[in-house]
Order: sequence, then structure tokens, then C-alpha cells
Amino acid sequence: MPAPRKYPLELRERAVRRDRTAEPKPVIRRMAEELGAHPEALRGWIRQAGADAGEWGDLPTTEEKEELARLRREVRELRRANEVLRTAPAFFAARIDPTRPR
Repeated sequence: MPAPRKYPLELRERAVRRDRTAEPKPVIRRMAEELGAHPEALRGWIRQAGADAGEWGDLPTTEEKEELARLRREVRELRRANEVLRTAPAFFAARIDPTRPR
């Protein structure tokens, strides 16, 4: 279960929309104070919106981040399953040892 967000999604969307439509571009620190958000959080939201719009080629999009998280969870589960399967033969061999008296 993901951690609760500190800022509501509506605030994030409004801040990004305000940054994109304003001319000249607002000063992030001042806009963050007006919105009651941390300047670095606001900067991150704006950069992520740019990545999602294809403006920042060096950043992964939100969709790519979600896919990466899903794949990492899947790898973790598969590694756990492999570990169980790796130890299972020894466990069952010990239980049906024909030389051991019943």
C-alpha cells in the first residue's frame, strides 16, 4: 500500500497548470509559498509533468515509473518463489528418506 500523499492531487495539478500557462514563468519559490507547498516538491511536480509531456528526455515518464515499480515487485516475487523451489527438494527428500524408520 503506497504512503499517503502530503499534498492533494488537485494542488499538484493546479500548480503545474499555473506554471505552464503563466507568462513569464513564475518564480517557483514564490509560487510554492502562495500555494503552501515546499519549493522542491513543486519543482519535482513541474519536472515530472514535463517528462510526461515529452519535454524532458532524461526523466522517465509516470507510466514508465509505474511499469518499473511493477516489474521490480514481480522480480521480488519470482526470486522468493525460486528460493522456495530451490529448497523444496531437500525438504521433501528428508521427509521420505527410505532408510529412516517410520
